[in-house]
Amino acid sequence: MMKILLLLLSCLSPLGESRTLSLASCSVNVHIHELRQYYNDIRLDAIESDSDIGVKLLDKSLMTNVQDGQTCCFVRLVLRFYIERVFSNYASSQPKHQRCSSALANAFFSIRGNIRECHCHCEEDTQRKIDSMIAEFNKLDINKAAKKAVGEMDTVLEWLEGLSQSTLS
Repeated sequence: MMKILLLLLSCLSPLGESRTLSLASCSVNVHIHELRQYYNDIRLDAIESDSDIGVKLLDKSLMTNVQDGQTCCFVRLVLRFYIERVFSNYASSQPKHQRCSSALANAFFSIRGNIRECHCHCEEDTQRKIDSMIAEFNKLDINKAAKKAVGEMDTVLEWLEGLSQSTLS
């Protein structure tokens, strides 16, 4: 019984530090440390399941070359990609991994909801970048693609950390 309680707490424990993402038209608070904790709990499972080593969905250059004024749009589209395509198709035989995946999806959903209030405008180049990522995702078996995207989520989290400033909530 104690093991189950500790397992639940490891995935669901709230953490106090949040970061403020400055997205040109507004700012959004994000609990990066919490996202990292959930991600670290499922990362190894996702990476070990990745048999398509030669395929890369998320390249750091994709995120570092976001045009000025398009960060808000790009973040919103990346979160949408993860919510609609990745987390909905991620499967693990480990209940803890499923709970952590759900917690990440819920956190991304919450962040995306806050970003909606920013009224981001997406330019064609930004949408094209996301479309190319989705095209690579769609070339793979859906479950393998979801695991690959989860395994590469470290790139997204690093990028979000780079956009943020630390605040206490």
